Amino acid sequence: MKINWSGRAHNYQKSDIDFLVKIIKTADPLTQGEYLKKFESDFAKFLGKKNVFAVSSAAAALEIISLLLQLQKNDEVIIPAHTYCASAIPFARNNAKIIWSDIDLKTRTVDIDDIIKKINKKTKAIVIVHLYGYAVDFSKIVKICKKRNIKIIEDCAQSLGAEVNGKKVGSIGDFSCFSFHAQKNITTLGEGGMVYVKSSVLAKKVKGLRHNGHSSYSKNRKNYWLPAMGNLDLDLKNKWPYKFTLSEIQCGAGIVMLKKLKSLNNLRIKRAKKFISKLSNFPEIIFNPSFKKNRHVYHLLSALYKPKKGINRNHLFEILNTKFNITCATQYFPLYRYPLFKKMGLGKSYQCKNTDYFFDNMISFPFHVWMSEKEFNYLLKSTIKSLNILRSKI
Repeated sequence: MKINWSGRAHNYQKSDIDFLVKIIKTADPLTQGEYLKKFESDFAKFLGKKNVFAVSSAAAALEIISLLLQLQKNDEVIIPAHTYCASAIPFARNNAKIIWSDIDLKTRTVDIDDIIKKINKKTKAIVIVHLYGYAVDFSKIVKICKKRNIKIIEDCAQSLGAEVNGKKVGSIGDFSCFSFHAQKNITTLGEGGMVYVKSSVLAKKVKGLRHNGHSSYSKNRKNYWLPAMGNLDLDLKNKWPYKFTLSEIQCGAGIVMLKKLKSLNNLRIKRAKKFISKLSNFPEIIFNPSFKKNRHVYHLLSALYKPKKGINRNHLFEILNTKFNITCATQYFPLYRYPLFKKMGLGKSYQCKNTDYFFDNMISFPFHVWMSEKEFNYLLKSTIKSLNILRSKI
């Protein structure tokens, strides 16, 4: 048997495909129409918030958020170095000085105490990344940020449906982004995202920013075609808009998959619970359980591998790959180690010890939900066999 790292999170059922075919045949227009409105309405109900807007990706959502912050030179944005690059690039592109924060080794997500140490008078915003599907409890900094007018951005790209303190991730901060990329818990045909804006004033600027500055002329104009069919304007002073729209077909996929999110997440949690439980006799491999109240929706199943001397993470990768045909992954390369960030002046200038340590000793197992039960059990048994093989070599 062979288990690859999959580029898609789930499959579409026949009823889903039939619904999408209907959209292909009947939708007019094929973008910015009724299915966009329906998807946004459904998502708003799911999140329990207004002011949500479908966009082409979570990265696009963060780009819009970075514009709305109206960052000035020397403004600082605190971001975990252990995350995907899109969590940082939009803010760096829009004038911010990035301050890298470390992670907590237990949760593998941003360390709130480390953030507090790095807050100063230049801090404009903080990005909380609910990485791997785990909901970060950042209640400790909410009052601090409110007092100092520091905005909190929740990056929920990997955590759709996760909850902390009875609230869904993405509903707590000043802004939030969600991803419907091919590998996420639900996908809108490979790409897609959603942005939430708490401020109703700022929310009014999103539609223009995502669609080339499109706006309306006065509703009372005499002839609808004069002076032109549509208007273009600036929503933010001296800030060009983008083209971040989502098609009707993609919105249709979002509509059907949002209804299935709970069952898909439950399957992820069920499998994660089984996997972690079966490996409980191997203290050298450490997971983040968090099974209660959807705290962790397991977008990914990662672990810290701490064997005795002479064995390391690479040996586990090698055995799983060469002996059992299982492709695992390392995530996430500390952003300050990438040439991209080094060349832009954002290389490592101070230590994030936990970030370095976790990346150098972590492993992420294939965890797509369309994996069959036979394949999942093979993955589990093969992991146990691999750990026993490595134990025998110590």
